[in-house]
Formats: sequence, structure tokens, C-alpha cells
Amino acid sequence: MKLEEDIKTHIKNAFKSIFEVELDSAQLFLQPTRKEFEGTHTFVVFPFLKTSQKSPEATAVAIGDYLKSRSAMIKGYNVVKGFLNLEIDSSVWVACLGDMLSNENWGQLPSNGKKVMVEFSSPNTNKPFI
Repeated sequence: MKLEEDIKTHIKNAFKSIFEVELDSAQLFLQPTRKEFEGTHTFVVFPFLKTSQKSPEATAVAIGDYLKSRSAMIKGYNVVKGFLNLEIDSSVWVACLGDMLSNENWGQLPSNGKKVMVEFSSPNTNKPFI
């Protein structure tokens, strides 16, 4: 499961349905939601205001309403100015974990014949780690 690609596809469908505009997935960017807000993925709507012809908040709410009503993967959302913070449903996280567990080579890159150096920190246990 490619979570971010699936979210981008749903956002792309929202733009097509709401604003009648066909976007390329390469135009859509997601970023991690800041800690002080609920959600895991944030979509910034500012670059698309000419397309929507609405305020940042109205654009984000329209997309959020579309995603919540038509996608089982979006549990909820909140809007902070022009930032659409998405909350992913727990069933999606369970499915992602299942995909990881079923692939015995998950997280491993194929061997390319090159050596890799790994460094480990060795903090002093008697002092704060800064």
C-alpha cells in the first residue's frame, strides 16, 4: 500500500469533482502535520487558490469534506488557514502494518556491492543527551 500516493489520488479526484480541474499527481505535495495539530498528513492549498477561486479556508474545507465523504481512508480533517490536516483511519494503518509484516524483505534495499558505514552515538549516561 502506498499511502501518500493514495491520498494524492483522492485529492486529485476532489479537484476534478469540485473545481473541474485535472491535476497531475506531481503537482500535489503532502507534508507531515505539525505536532500541535491533529492529523498525520498536511496538504497546503495556497498554490491552488487561483484554481478554486475561493479563500484558503473555503478551499481546504471543500477538499476535506469531499475526502471525508468519499474516502474510507480519511477519518477526519481540520483546517488551519490554508493547511488541510488529514487524519487517517486506523484501518489504513493496520493494513499498512500488515503489508510490512507480510513482506520479509521490507525495509531492505537490494545489494549493490558497496560497503556502508554506520555510526552509532555513544552518549554519556551521566549527562543529558543534547
